[in-house]
Amino acid sequence: MLDSDQTKEIITILKQTVAVPSLVKAKSDPFETLIITILSQNTADKNSDAAFTRLKQSFQIIPKNLAEANPAEIEKCIKSAGLCKSKTGTIQAVSKIIQEKYSGSISRVLLLPFEEARKSLMDMPGIGPKTADVVLLFSAQRPTIPVDTHINRVSKRLGIAPKTGNYESVRLSLQKLFDETDYLLAHQLLIGHGRKFCKAKKPLCNTCPIVNYCETNGVF
Repeated sequence: MLDSDQTKEIITILKQTVAVPSLVKAKSDPFETLIITILSQNTADKNSDAAFTRLKQSFQIIPKNLAEANPAEIEKCIKSAGLCKSKTGTIQAVSKIIQEKYSGSISRVLLLPFEEARKSLMDMPGIGPKTADVVLLFSAQRPTIPVDTHINRVSKRLGIAPKTGNYESVRLSLQKLFDETDYLLAHQLLIGHGRKFCKAKKPLCNTCPIVNYCETNGVF
Protein backbone atom coordinates (compact mmCIF):
# COMPACT_ATOMS: atom_id res chain seq x y z
CA MET A 1 0.00 0.00 0.00
CA LEU A 2 1.37 3.39 -0.98
CA ASP A 3 1.74 6.06 1.68
CA SER A 4 0.55 9.68 1.61
CA ASP A 5 3.91 11.00 0.37
CA GLN A 6 3.81 8.64 -2.60
CA THR A 7 0.24 9.59 -3.45
CA LYS A 8 1.32 13.25 -3.43
CA GLU A 9 4.05 12.29 -5.92
CA ILE A 10 1.45 10.57 -8.07
CA ILE A 11 -0.68 13.73 -8.10
CA THR A 12 2.37 15.80 -9.09
CA ILE A 13 3.19 13.44 -11.96
CA LEU A 14 -0.39 13.22 -13.21
CA LYS A 15 -0.70 17.02 -13.19
CA GLN A 16 2.16 17.05 -15.71
CA THR A 17 1.00 14.16 -17.88
CA VAL A 18 -2.82 14.05 -17.81
CA ALA A 19 -5.20 16.80 -18.82
CA VAL A 20 -7.81 17.51 -16.17
CA PRO A 21 -11.03 16.25 -17.81
CA SER A 22 -13.80 18.75 -18.39
CA LEU A 23 -16.51 16.97 -16.43
CA VAL A 24 -20.04 17.87 -17.47
CA LYS A 25 -21.16 17.33 -13.88
CA ALA A 26 -19.51 20.53 -12.72
CA LYS A 27 -22.42 22.95 -13.09
CA SER A 28 -22.61 26.27 -11.29
CA ASP A 29 -26.07 25.54 -9.84
CA PRO A 30 -26.17 22.58 -7.41
CA PHE A 31 -29.60 21.43 -8.57
CA GLU A 32 -28.34 21.40 -12.16
CA THR A 33 -25.35 19.35 -10.97
CA LEU A 34 -27.74 16.85 -9.42
CA ILE A 35 -29.84 16.57 -12.57
CA ILE A 36 -26.93 16.08 -14.95
CA THR A 37 -25.35 13.56 -12.60
CA ILE A 38 -28.58 11.57 -12.67
CA LEU A 39 -28.51 11.77 -16.47
CA SER A 40 -24.88 10.59 -16.53
CA GLN A 41 -25.67 7.30 -14.81
CA ASN A 42 -24.79 4.35 -17.05
CA THR A 43 -23.95 6.42 -20.11
CA ALA A 44 -21.13 8.42 -21.66
CA ASP A 45 -20.64 12.10 -20.78
CA LYS A 46 -21.44 13.20 -24.33
CA ASN A 47 -24.85 11.53 -24.10
CA SER A 48 -25.76 13.04 -20.74
CA ASP A 49 -24.46 16.44 -21.81
CA ALA A 50 -26.67 16.39 -24.92
CA ALA A 51 -29.66 15.30 -22.83
CA PHE A 52 -29.10 18.06 -20.28
CA THR A 53 -28.76 20.68 -23.03
CA ARG A 54 -32.10 19.65 -24.54
CA LEU A 55 -33.76 19.54 -21.13
CA LYS A 56 -32.53 23.04 -20.32
CA GLN A 57 -33.80 24.33 -23.66
CA SER A 58 -37.29 23.12 -22.77
CA PHE A 59 -37.46 23.72 -19.01
CA GLN A 60 -36.08 26.04 -16.40
CA ILE A 61 -34.05 23.63 -14.30
CA ILE A 62 -35.69 24.17 -10.93
CA PRO A 63 -37.44 21.58 -8.72
CA LYS A 64 -40.96 22.98 -9.11
CA ASN A 65 -40.88 22.96 -12.91
CA LEU A 66 -39.46 19.45 -13.24
CA ALA A 67 -41.73 18.01 -10.54
CA GLU A 68 -44.83 19.31 -12.32
CA ALA A 69 -43.72 18.65 -15.91
CA ASN A 70 -45.34 16.15 -18.24
CA PRO A 71 -43.15 13.02 -17.92
CA ALA A 72 -43.36 12.40 -21.67
CA GLU A 73 -41.83 15.81 -22.35
CA ILE A 74 -38.88 15.10 -20.05
CA GLU A 75 -38.40 11.66 -21.61
CA LYS A 76 -38.29 13.24 -25.05
CA CYS A 77 -35.58 15.67 -23.97
CA ILE A 78 -33.33 13.14 -22.24
CA LYS A 79 -33.62 10.24 -24.68
CA SER A 80 -29.93 10.44 -25.62
CA ALA A 81 -28.93 9.61 -22.04
CA GLY A 82 -30.68 6.24 -22.17
CA LEU A 83 -33.03 4.70 -19.60
CA CYS A 84 -35.19 7.77 -20.13
CA LYS A 85 -38.29 6.47 -18.33
CA SER A 86 -36.31 5.48 -15.25
CA LYS A 87 -34.29 8.69 -15.20
CA THR A 88 -37.42 10.79 -15.70
CA GLY A 89 -38.97 9.05 -12.70
CA THR A 90 -35.88 9.80 -10.61
CA ILE A 91 -35.71 13.43 -11.74
CA GLN A 92 -39.36 14.04 -10.91
CA ALA A 93 -39.19 12.20 -7.59
CA VAL A 94 -36.14 14.11 -6.30
CA SER A 95 -37.53 17.39 -7.64
CA LYS A 96 -40.74 16.83 -5.69
CA ILE A 97 -38.87 15.99 -2.49
CA ILE A 98 -36.65 19.06 -2.78
CA GLN A 99 -39.65 21.25 -3.56
CA GLU A 100 -41.80 19.96 -0.71
CA LYS A 101 -39.27 19.05 2.00
CA TYR A 102 -36.60 21.67 1.38
CA SER A 103 -38.71 24.56 0.02
CA GLY A 104 -37.33 24.11 -3.49
CA SER A 105 -33.67 24.62 -2.51
CA ILE A 106 -31.13 21.80 -2.61
CA SER A 107 -28.72 24.21 -0.89
CA ARG A 108 -30.63 23.50 2.32
CA VAL A 109 -29.48 19.90 2.03
CA LEU A 110 -25.89 20.78 1.20
CA LEU A 111 -25.59 23.05 4.24
CA LEU A 112 -26.36 20.18 6.61
CA PRO A 113 -23.46 18.45 8.41
CA PHE A 114 -21.62 16.29 5.88
CA GLU A 115 -22.88 12.84 6.87
CA GLU A 116 -26.42 14.14 7.30
CA ALA A 117 -26.31 15.88 3.91
CA ARG A 118 -24.96 12.74 2.26
CA LYS A 119 -27.63 10.55 3.86
CA SER A 120 -30.38 13.01 2.91
CA LEU A 121 -29.32 12.85 -0.73
CA MET A 122 -28.99 9.07 -0.70
CA ASP A 123 -32.45 8.72 0.86
CA MET A 124 -33.92 10.19 -2.32
CA PRO A 125 -35.09 7.69 -4.97
CA GLY A 126 -32.40 6.81 -7.52
CA ILE A 127 -29.59 8.66 -5.70
CA GLY A 128 -26.68 6.39 -4.84
CA PRO A 129 -23.39 7.22 -3.12
CA LYS A 130 -21.57 8.32 -6.27
CA THR A 131 -24.28 10.78 -7.30
CA ALA A 132 -24.45 12.15 -3.75
CA ASP A 133 -20.67 12.51 -3.57
CA VAL A 134 -20.47 14.28 -6.93
CA VAL A 135 -23.01 16.87 -5.82
CA LEU A 136 -21.32 17.34 -2.44
CA LEU A 137 -17.82 17.68 -3.90
CA PHE A 138 -18.55 19.80 -6.96
CA SER A 139 -21.38 21.95 -5.64
CA ALA A 140 -20.56 22.31 -1.96
CA GLN A 141 -16.81 21.62 -1.83
CA ARG A 142 -17.44 19.00 0.83
CA PRO A 143 -14.70 16.49 1.71
CA THR A 144 -15.45 13.40 -0.34
CA ILE A 145 -14.05 11.58 -3.38
CA PRO A 146 -16.68 10.17 -5.76
CA VAL A 147 -15.62 6.78 -7.11
CA ASP A 148 -16.51 6.09 -10.73
CA THR A 149 -15.46 3.07 -12.79
CA HIS A 150 -12.14 4.68 -13.78
CA ILE A 151 -11.18 5.59 -10.21
CA ASN A 152 -12.23 2.18 -8.94
CA ARG A 153 -10.05 0.44 -11.53
CA VAL A 154 -7.01 2.72 -11.24
CA SER A 155 -6.93 2.79 -7.44
CA LYS A 156 -7.16 -1.00 -7.17
CA ARG A 157 -4.47 -1.57 -9.78
CA LEU A 158 -2.17 0.93 -8.10
CA GLY A 159 -2.78 -0.71 -4.75
CA ILE A 160 -4.16 2.36 -3.00
CA ALA A 161 -7.54 0.72 -2.40
CA PRO A 162 -8.54 -2.84 -1.45
CA LYS A 163 -8.62 -5.14 -4.46
CA THR A 164 -12.07 -6.47 -3.56
CA GLY A 165 -13.27 -3.29 -1.88
CA ASN A 166 -16.76 -1.92 -2.39
CA TYR A 167 -17.59 1.71 -3.11
CA GLU A 168 -17.28 2.88 0.50
CA SER A 169 -14.02 1.10 1.25
CA VAL A 170 -12.42 2.51 -1.92
CA ARG A 171 -13.67 6.02 -1.15
CA LEU A 172 -12.46 5.96 2.44
CA SER A 173 -9.08 4.47 1.47
CA LEU A 174 -8.46 7.29 -1.01
CA GLN A 175 -9.58 9.94 1.46
CA LYS A 176 -7.08 8.68 4.03
CA LEU A 177 -4.23 8.95 1.53
CA PHE A 178 -4.98 12.32 -0.11
CA ASP A 179 -5.17 15.69 1.59
CA GLU A 180 -8.67 17.16 1.68
CA THR A 181 -7.44 20.07 -0.42
CA ASP A 182 -6.54 17.57 -3.16
CA TYR A 183 -9.80 15.58 -3.22
CA LEU A 184 -11.25 17.33 -6.26
CA LEU A 185 -7.98 17.28 -8.17
CA ALA A 186 -7.33 13.63 -7.28
CA HIS A 187 -10.84 12.72 -8.47
CA GLN A 188 -10.31 14.48 -11.80
CA LEU A 189 -6.75 13.25 -12.42
CA LEU A 190 -7.50 9.61 -11.60
CA ILE A 191 -10.38 9.72 -14.09
CA GLY A 192 -8.11 11.31 -16.68
CA HIS A 193 -5.43 8.68 -16.06
CA GLY A 194 -7.98 5.89 -16.39
CA ARG A 195 -9.14 7.25 -19.72
CA LYS A 196 -5.68 7.88 -21.16
CA PHE A 197 -3.42 5.16 -19.76
CA CYS A 198 -5.01 2.75 -17.28
CA LYS A 199 -7.76 1.54 -19.59
CA ALA A 200 -10.04 -1.35 -18.71
CA LYS A 201 -8.75 -3.39 -21.64
CA LYS A 202 -5.14 -3.23 -22.77
CA PRO A 203 -3.84 -0.60 -20.32
CA LEU A 204 -0.84 1.32 -21.67
CA CYS A 205 1.58 0.17 -18.99
CA ASN A 206 4.64 0.70 -21.20
CA THR A 207 3.99 4.43 -21.38
CA CYS A 208 2.25 4.91 -18.02
CA PRO A 209 3.89 7.81 -16.14
CA ILE A 210 3.20 6.26 -12.72
CA VAL A 211 3.98 2.63 -13.53
CA ASN A 212 6.75 2.59 -10.93
CA TYR A 213 4.13 3.15 -8.24
CA CYS A 214 1.81 0.48 -9.59
CA GLU A 215 1.32 -2.73 -7.63
CA THR A 216 0.18 -4.70 -10.67
CA ASN A 217 2.68 -3.11 -13.13
CA GLY A 218 1.69 -4.65 -16.42
CA VAL A 219 0.23 -7.88 -15.05
CA PHE A 220 -2.75 -8.24 -17.38
